[in-house]
Amino acid sequence: MTATGALLEVEALHKHFPLKGGGRVHALNGVSLVQARGETIGIVGESGCGKSTLARAVLRLIEPSGGRVRFEGEDLGQLSQRALRRRRRDMQIVFQDPYAALDPRFRIGATLEEPLIIHGQSDRRARRDKVRALLALVGLPDNALARYPHEFSGGQRQRIGIARALAVDPKLVVLDEPVSALDVSIQSQILNLLAELRERLRLSYLFISHDLAVIRYISDRVAVMYLGQIVELGAAEAVYQMPAHPYTRALLSAIPQPDPARRRNRIVLTGDVPNPEHPPPGCPFHPRCPQAFERCRQEAPAERDVGSPGSPQLVRCHLY
Repeated sequence: MTATGALLEVEALHKHFPLKGGGRVHALNGVSLVQARGETIGIVGESGCGKSTLARAVLRLIEPSGGRVRFEGEDLGQLSQRALRRRRRDMQIVFQDPYAALDPRFRIGATLEEPLIIHGQSDRRARRDKVRALLALVGLPDNALARYPHEFSGGQRQRIGIARALAVDPKLVVLDEPVSALDVSIQSQILNLLAELRERLRLSYLFISHDLAVIRYISDRVAVMYLGQIVELGAAEAVYQMPAHPYTRALLSAIPQPDPARRRNRIVLTGDVPNPEHPPPGCPFHPRCPQAFERCRQEAPAERDVGSPGSPQLVRCHLY
């Protein structure tokens, strides 16, 4: 699955969590994707579908149970801890909760200096200059350096979290629900900041969210996850305008429509998401799918391209 010039390649990634009483939770079941330099891929799906597990497994914050992750062609699973630390300069993460992500005992200046110290920046004056530049980059004043996290609002804390991620000049930033804990008005400010930084610094984002509107705004391509698998992957506008998988259609039908004259037909899924400890045979979505037939219950669907020439749209569904 090696793609020439790709930044990130995820190949058949699995992650299983063992349970104390025996058995295991199937959090990821063969996730594959390729991300180009400068591209933003949005990962969307219901809670528990494996989005955050995917983010952490890609960065080797947790060890995958199987599969490969390559960054610039280098297999991260083969790196020693020392080599992995060096590689972490290129891969950073912004967490969901801006309140829990910052150490309350550290002033903001120390929080932003810490990654520079870890990665070998020994010149204190250079570190201070870098920290001030980072604060300006995310729209915060110099006097933030001497303050503690509790003195900032949620939106300001998330700006600090973004500045910390950018401190070591990464190529890929994983954003795990970065605006879900913020008020709607603040969400738009942070999203606009992220879009501006992507253009200015030529960043690549792996953007994880359950908010379909947010994903559409920020993403070049969208990956729809269900029960540890990507069931649809394609250009954002193609997926939103012509969703191929029944699950994607159901998700999009739930987006609130502000114009009452343009009502959409709501697709209401029956039942609950299956227990990831005992995933169903065949297609994982078949117990809730309104279009399921016998083959869906017995055979896992292969990935098929239903897109137009030059714009692949990959879907796992027996309807195609």
